[in-house]
Amino acid sequence: MLSLIIYLLSRPVFSGIGMQFILGVLILRTKVGFDVFNWLGIQIQTFLEYSDTGAKFVFGDKYTDHFFAFKVLPIVVFFSTVMSMLYHVGFMQWLIGKVGWIMHIFMGTTPVESLVAASNIFVGQTESPLLVRPYLPYITKSELHAVMTAGFSTIAGSVLGAYISFGVSSSHLLTASVMSAPASLAASKLFWPETEKPLVTLKSGLQMAKSESKNLLEAASQGASTSVGLVANIAVNVISFLALLSFLDSGLSWVGNLFDYPQLNFENICAYVFMPFSFMMGVDWEDSFIVGGLLGYKTFFNEFVAYERLSKLIQNREKGGSMYINGVKQYMTVRSEVIATYALCGFANFGSLGLVIGGLTSIAPSKKKEIADGAFRAMIAGTAACFMTACVAGTVLGLGVPYSL
Repeated sequence: MLSLIIYLLSRPVFSGIGMQFILGVLILRTKVGFDVFNWLGIQIQTFLEYSDTGAKFVFGDKYTDHFFAFKVLPIVVFFSTVMSMLYHVGFMQWLIGKVGWIMHIFMGTTPVESLVAASNIFVGQTESPLLVRPYLPYITKSELHAVMTAGFSTIAGSVLGAYISFGVSSSHLLTASVMSAPASLAASKLFWPETEKPLVTLKSGLQMAKSESKNLLEAASQGASTSVGLVANIAVNVISFLALLSFLDSGLSWVGNLFDYPQLNFENICAYVFMPFSFMMGVDWEDSFIVGGLLGYKTFFNEFVAYERLSKLIQNREKGGSMYINGVKQYMTVRSEVIATYALCGFANFGSLGLVIGGLTSIAPSKKKEIADGAFRAMIAGTAACFMTACVAGTVLGLGVPYSL
């Protein structure tokens, strides 16, 4: 029995971790790799700035006065439009197919889970399963778990632009998205090994879904319209979560005053819980408390709130000034910021848990029970995948890399 378990785990887990580490070394340790991804990050950042033209026309010259609503959210609309157009011409299907094929050959994972993991580099956790929608009723429990884990382990391209606008490094966000794809499959197979015979293979004629748009203009319009729900979801979640956080902090501060500890708040509690994890990823010990708090925000609220907090820390460092004010650290080292960027780069939070269960159940109702049973485990596996990516980044950074900072 033990030998069977080792056999089942060996290829997808070890090859996934190996692929992740190879990508980390190539991108962060070699000059060519870093220059390529740094160039891509700069080009994406420049490309996303074209959304300012539309935002300025709709909201006026002072649109940046309301930075989040009128600067960040229009980027999501613009990116969604572009992605829809790329899907219509077939470029995204081609790119996802090639990346998925590489992971399938290298890791030995099935075509369905490989394609979904590859697509999650570019699209969200509810959109990626649509590419293989006809095959979802026939996949195994382990494959279904891998599909959900891949969604929790990465972020969508549409929100990638929003995080870049916060001031988070575009090249590191892009690198994290790529590295987390093989990590998601490795973590998924570690949590739920394949014990059944997959029914959907390359020989069965697996094909990705095509765009339903009749022409490029309709594809652009549909992409913009589709983003409305995403933009609204982001806005209301940020409003509600920040309001809830303020309420919790107020209540915890009141409780803390009873024990002569008025500094008690949600961030401090999360910081103590996640501090060991952040330190094991390679974060400097003096910064582990701060990163632990960010991981708590990401897990219990969402990564949007966490990246917004991280952006403030980055801005404080860039402005300079005192590192400590009233005993509270105001910013971290660049190394700690980079590792935190990798650790936060995923949808593994309780809000997304309900989104995945609802979204997958609607497109594969016959798998309702399996989805409900495996969703929480997939979220934990997705969190582990993000932490693995951060660990690899921390390890490579610890080797004295001259190009990654």
